[in-house]
Amino acid sequence: MLIVHHLNNSRSQRVLWMLEEIGLGYTVKSYERRADMSAPLELKALHPLGKSPVVEDLDGQEGRVILVETGAVCEYLAEKVGGKLGVPSSYGDRIRYRQFLHYAEGSVMPILFAMLVLSRVPFLGKVSARKARPMLDVHLDFIENELSYRPWFAGNDITAADIIMSFPLEAANARGLLGKNRKATLAWLDRIHARPAYQRALEKGGAYSFARPRSRA
Repeated sequence: MLIVHHLNNSRSQRVLWMLEEIGLGYTVKSYERRADMSAPLELKALHPLGKSPVVEDLDGQEGRVILVETGAVCEYLAEKVGGKLGVPSSYGDRIRYRQFLHYAEGSVMPILFAMLVLSRVPFLGKVSARKARPMLDVHLDFIENELSYRPWFAGNDITAADIIMSFPLEAANARGLLGKNRKATLAWLDRIHARPAYQRALEKGGAYSFARPRSRA
């Protein structure tokens, strides 16, 4: 039995999408953010980090397994179903798969998070956030270039790399940071949002503001 300890409007939405794509049954245990937008204390009782997502597998190979970190969770789930959405067979696709599986949280999200925090600081914070924008644009341009050559991050087929990359790009789009000229990236967002598995995950996960459609104006 798989239990996804899911925090509303958070990165853990990706785990629900992964599970829907690979067809594994699961139960969602939902948590609501506190007034300051932090995770509730109940998550701390489950795992010392007190963060979401947390995946609890009561039928792990060696008994109960508790996993954090979305990349590690996706790799674990892919292995559990014989490699579906996991490591591709071709060498080039494998290299890209591993790169983007780590790139989302290792490179893009730290800049996005820093800009979000700085933008909430009066006066000098907003100035600092604007100064960080060129650093983010370097990454968004890199991503746009990569997606201009192929439909998915690793190659011609969707993998867990696409699931991992969804949150930073949805967050950037929701804040108007993608603009309208990164057409390959916007087309990729349209593709993931149109997938039946993605839609099923939204129904099970509840409100998720980052999936709202981009402006067509």
